[in-house]
Formats: sequence, C-alpha cells, structure tokens
Amino acid sequence: MVERTPKVTDWRLVVQSRLDRVRADLAALGAPDPLDPEGTVWRETAVREAAVVDDMLTRKESRWKAVASWWSGWHIERAWRSLHEAEIATVAAEKGFLGRIPGLKARVAANLPDDDPRRKALEELRPGEFTPAIERAIVVDALRAAFDNSDFAHAGSRALRNKLIAASVVLFLINTVLGVVGLVKPGLLPMCVSSERLPSVCPGGKNASAADVWLVQLLGAFGAVLAAVVLLLRRRPSLSPYVMIGYQAIIKILLGSALAVVGILALGAGVTTGLIGIASQAALLLWAVILGYSQQLATRLLDSYADRVMDQARPMPATEAPR
Repeated sequence: MVERTPKVTDWRLVVQSRLDRVRADLAALGAPDPLDPEGTVWRETAVREAAVVDDMLTRKESRWKAVASWWSGWHIERAWRSLHEAEIATVAAEKGFLGRIPGLKARVAANLPDDDPRRKALEELRPGEFTPAIERAIVVDALRAAFDNSDFAHAGSRALRNKLIAASVVLFLINTVLGVVGLVKPGLLPMCVSSERLPSVCPGGKNASAADVWLVQLLGAFGAVLAAVVLLLRRRPSLSPYVMIGYQAIIKILLGSALAVVGILALGAGVTTGLIGIASQAALLLWAVILGYSQQLATRLLDSYADRVMDQARPMPATEAPR
C-alpha cells in the first residue's frame, strides 16, 4: 500500500516553528549539570517529547489511515500535547527559569481564568520566596493547566468540525433526494404557485417541469452563497488546526437549497395568502433566492457558537510567547 507524505499545512508550520524554539532553548542550556539531577530529567523529557512531535509531523500513512487520522485528529492533538510538554520541560530544565516569569504569566493568562488558583500562584510568585523546587512546581503546574485548556479546546473544535461534516452529508442527501424526486415525478413536489386573482406561475415557466426542483435548489443555494460570502469577509484569520469556516459555508449553502424548496411549497400551499402574491416567474425565482438567504436566521447561532469554540482553540496565545 502506497504511503502518503504529509502535506505542509498551517498547523504543521506553527508546530515546527515552536519545536525549533524548543531545540534552540535546549541547546542554549549547555551541558547537563550533575548537581541538578531534576534539571537533567526535565531536559531528557523535553528531548523525548520533541522526538514525538517530529514523528507526528513527518509520519507517512496510507490513504485510508490518513483519512482516519484526519477524522479523529489524533496526530494533530498528539503533536500539540507533546509540543506543550516539551516546552514545559524546557522551561523547567533551565536554572534561571524565573527570568521568564513575565512571558510565562502572559501565556498562562491567555488560557486560564482570573480566579484559577494556579494562575494566581504564578502571578504572586516572587523570586527567592520559595525553594527552587517549589518555584519550579508552581511554574510547571500553571503551564500544564494552561496548555490542558488549549488542548481540550482543540478536541472541542474537532468534535464541532465532525458534527458539521455529518450535518453537511445529511443535508446533501436530503437535497439530492428532493431533486431526484422532482426529476422523476414532477407533480409530487409542486413548485408552481397560484392564487384566485393571479395565474399559475412555475420556476421554469407557466407549466411544471422536471427541472423545477433543481432550479429552485440552485437559486436557494445562490442566496445562501451571498450569506457565506459575508461570513468569509467578516471572519478573522485563525491558526487553529481545525478551520470551521469552510464547513459553515457548506452548511449554509445546503440548508439554503433545502429551505428554498420548502418555502416555495409553502407559497404554493397558500400559507402566505394575502401577504405575498407571486405574479410572475421572475418574482417566484427571486423568492427562491430570498428563501435561500433566509437560512442565515437559523445558522447565525451556529456561527456564534463556532466563533466561541475557535476563540478558545488558539494554538498560540494572544501575547508574545516566552523565548
């Protein structure tokens, strides 16, 4: 079975960059100090975890295994968790790690709430107040808690991505079934609208046709594309390993396509009698576009939730990381 070389992606570039920093910091430590066995242990831990990160970045997999890894996200999350452990171990291995306190506080503050006791302990730490072992323990606990929050956020964003994919597949199947039914039995899903005062109007003209459902779906999708473009324009760039915006746009388009069909059925059933009158084919097609755009009302909550998830899943803190 042919193995595939990993593609260069944004998250790999970020992880590789931070891994290079870890190795540079380890090289700057110099030779191990025999009088500091704990520092030697942390140094060995950093080297071991860095090797795991390297393996995750360069691992070659078969096509099916690559798909399974992409779905589960295990290689991404394993790389991040090992990188975080390597960074923690590198800080702990350095005798002068307290000189990094400003940067460490900024990193912890980006991932822990104000009332977290580990964050408070780090912020209140003063050099020389405790023994080096206790100071190191305070720093390590705070960093681990901060990185754990970041790792859990990665897992949450992956779960959301998979749910969006599953929802997209379901919507795609629904739209396909509706289109096929309309093509095989045009009268089963009537897309024509009529009233007592206005003549019958169909998407394809005055008479029903097999392509009516597909035409309504296409225009509904077009209306949803307009909303997706707005989403793309307002969304800020993200370095998260799981990017949601593409899946959100697919959901909008597929949902807009389905809602256009349901909306035209409602117009044809007389649900809006006295409120909306369809006098021409152009008006009916325009309503298909409007109904497709109306999915924005339903997907706005999804967009807000995705924004919150992505804000938590930041692979890099908002402030400069300690070097």
